[in-house]
Order: sequence, then C-alpha cells, then structure tokens
Amino acid sequence: MKIAQVAPLYESVPPKLYGGTERVVSYLTEELVEMGHEVTLFASGDSETAARLIPACPSSLRLDKGCIDQLAHHYVMLEDVMERAKEFDIIHFHVDYLHFPLSKITGFPHVTTFTDAWIFRTWFLCIESIEKCPSSPSVTASGNRCAGQTGLAMSITVYPSVFRPAMGVKVSCVSGANLP
Repeated sequence: MKIAQVAPLYESVPPKLYGGTERVVSYLTEELVEMGHEVTLFASGDSETAARLIPACPSSLRLDKGCIDQLAHHYVMLEDVMERAKEFDIIHFHVDYLHFPLSKITGFPHVTTFTDAWIFRTWFLCIESIEKCPSSPSVTASGNRCAGQTGLAMSITVYPSVFRPAMGVKVSCVSGANLP
C-alpha cells in the first residue's frame, strides 16, 4: 500500500526530547516500511526515517525561537498533503482534528489517530466542527479516554505497547476497521 503518515511538527520523528505522538508515528512508520509498504512521512525536516520524508519545515517547532506561529506551518503541510492525496491509498493523520474539514470535502481515504489526552477536553470548545465530521474514521491510543466524549466514529483502539517493536510486538495491518 501507499501510505502517507502526517505527523505534528512540534518535535522531530522520532523525537530527540519529549514527543509521545512523534514516537508513535516513528514506530508505526518504520514498521510499515519494514512490512514492504511504500510510506511517505510528512514531518519536520530534522526527522529521520526509512520512509520518504517530505519536510514541512526545516526543523521541529517547539523549541524554535524563530517560529512565530506553529499552527501556520501545520496548515501549509496540510495543503501539501491535500495536493498529493491521490498518490496514496490511505492518509494517516496524527495532527488531531486540523484536517477534518479538508478530509470531508475531498473524500480521500484517511484515518486519524488521537494520542493526546488534552484533545478530548478541548473538543468541547469546538464541538460544532467535530459534529460536522462524525464519520471521520479514528483510532485512539488508549481504551476509554474518549468514550462518550465525542460524536466521532472511533473505529479501533490500539494500545501504546503495540508501537514498541523493542518489546517484540509487531504492528500488523488492521482488518475490520471501519474505513471508507
């Protein structure tokens, strides 16, 4: 499969410091490459991967004192992803719900993984946007973290240990997920 992985730009993939989401993206991306998939990683330019890297900015943004607006870099990256969407069989977003309106309009196959607990609390502030995209296929990184808190189609839960190849656990293709 041709798979796009879209990572947050706050830390490199894998992160050199803090960065749980970026670490999960790295484990998953490297395992998919090892499994023989053609993977493209949209991430910061200081990321290291066996996949094809499309840098959205020269380096990670969290500690970049010259970065004025981190969100602007994410929107530029999402525009690049949308322009290339036809190159992929599926696009896997790890950037919270930023892409929901674009994904709904374009209709390309995608899935979103939510790994940050804060995102479920902030959804109450933007519930109208979420309700407009209820069929967006989603994955959570822990069991009951989002139960009953959103109207999204939570298709599958993947526990963080699945992303730890060092523990001898291999990532396998998900069958039965409710993808479009």
